[in-house]
Amino acid sequence: MRPETDSLLTEIYDRLYTSYGKIPCPLTHRTPFQLLVAVILSAQCTDKKVNSITPVLFKDYPDSKTLADADLSEIESIIRPIGLFRMKAKNLIGTARMIEDRFNGKVPETMEELTALPGVGRKTANVILGNSFNIPGFPVDTHVKRIINRLGLIKSNSPEKIEDFVTKHLPPEYWTDFSHLLIVHGRKICKASKPDCGNCEIADFCAGKIIKK
Repeated sequence: MRPETDSLLTEIYDRLYTSYGKIPCPLTHRTPFQLLVAVILSAQCTDKKVNSITPVLFKDYPDSKTLADADLSEIESIIRPIGLFRMKAKNLIGTARMIEDRFNGKVPETMEELTALPGVGRKTANVILGNSFNIPGFPVDTHVKRIINRLGLIKSNSPEKIEDFVTKHLPPEYWTDFSHLLIVHGRKICKASKPDCGNCEIADFCAGKIIKK
């Protein structure tokens, strides 16, 4: 592993930040709990679709207390347009009940506690930590995984290994923003089927030219 890995990651971050600036969380929410709900719903679903559903859901179920007491069939009906709606409805109610019972109605602020909630993995937990509590977290979604691998930073399909690699070589204060930047870049330029390499700000780092592990 070359010793300049840290500076290369910082350079990639700087170039993307210069192009896109500060990227806010794309999921509409007013509270940490609402963001948690939105992220759970976003699995295998677009942010646009989630944002079209959550206003209806949050009208009657804006917090963990109301959602914990909700009827499962009612939640399924509201979120039916979203994929895996039955499983997600069950997880939402289970998560709300656990937050009420174990955390006094407040979304927990640690990775261990968040990932104990139904339907919450490291990616979701990192989104909550970084966007709701300003606690450094590096969510790895399909866009992040694709770009990191195309760059040759690490060859792995494991989100945990990619998260570990990046967080070891980039200052914590960059983690949340770096994930946002990679996601936007993946949607706009470095697409899965047809990447626009001619307009890519980091193309000269691509095709394994940086580092392999």
